[in-house]
Amino acid sequence: MSRAAEVAQRLGTYASLVRFSHSIFALPFALQGAWLAARGVPPPVQLAWIVLACVVARTAAMGFNRLVDREIDAANPRTRSRELPAGRLSRSSVVGLVLACSVAFVLIAFQLNPLCGKLSPLVLGILLSYSWTKRFTWLCHGLLGLALALAPLGAWLALRGEIDAQIGPVLCLAGAVLTWVAGFDLIYACQDAEFDRAARLHSIPARFGVARALIFARWAHVLTVACLCALWWRADLGWIYAASIGLAAMLLVAEHRVVRAEDLSRVDLAFFTLNGWVGVGLFLGLVLDLALLG
Repeated sequence: MSRAAEVAQRLGTYASLVRFSHSIFALPFALQGAWLAARGVPPPVQLAWIVLACVVARTAAMGFNRLVDREIDAANPRTRSRELPAGRLSRSSVVGLVLACSVAFVLIAFQLNPLCGKLSPLVLGILLSYSWTKRFTWLCHGLLGLALALAPLGAWLALRGEIDAQIGPVLCLAGAVLTWVAGFDLIYACQDAEFDRAARLHSIPARFGVARALIFARWAHVLTVACLCALWWRADLGWIYAASIGLAAMLLVAEHRVVRAEDLSRVDLAFFTLNGWVGVGLFLGLVLDLALLG
């Protein structure tokens, strides 16, 4: 194998470790925060820093999650083929990745503005601490939602540079992200309900059962749509963004229709495919609404 092929394979392994493709969950909402702050297209340089900050922050968080969960992943039949338990990456290499991305995130935050820089250690702490929460609370799904809800807030602050009276719409967006992520994480966690009970890990499916967890997920997504409607009203947006909310609602309904307590075989469709389109659709709706309706 050539040197270039070895490097490409190594990069692919790291991308698989942190599920780089799952960036589609947080990034569209961070971009919405930026568009709301600018009421249109943000300055290109700041936009590039925002995207880079999102990528390195998420990489640090996912790498750290894989580190602290490596023994749990090795014991779980569903996850034992992941990179660390399978030996495709060493613990030291992942530690290095997490440290490098954490430092990069703080430096980028200071590049954006002083407020973002000062808040960056707190944000990083929240992102990393989520990985421990399932060891002591079944509220871990909400804490994951909070971690991703920081993306639109951070992007908004990156452009505004201060917390002012115009923050209301992006707070609604953050609420939508929190409940949306908590809802689909509940669905995803249903796969491991029995393992979590046996391993004494905490989750809503393990604590209340899969059927009730799916009900909780539905109500979380009802709140998601409510928060999006509040954003539409507070930001004085038009019919295009309203239509994108309608599309998102239909995708969420479809997500819940393909997963049942007695049949979790289509969790990947619900978790990745449908949720990916929710974020992309809402972002495109906002871009078009601000560009065409102002």
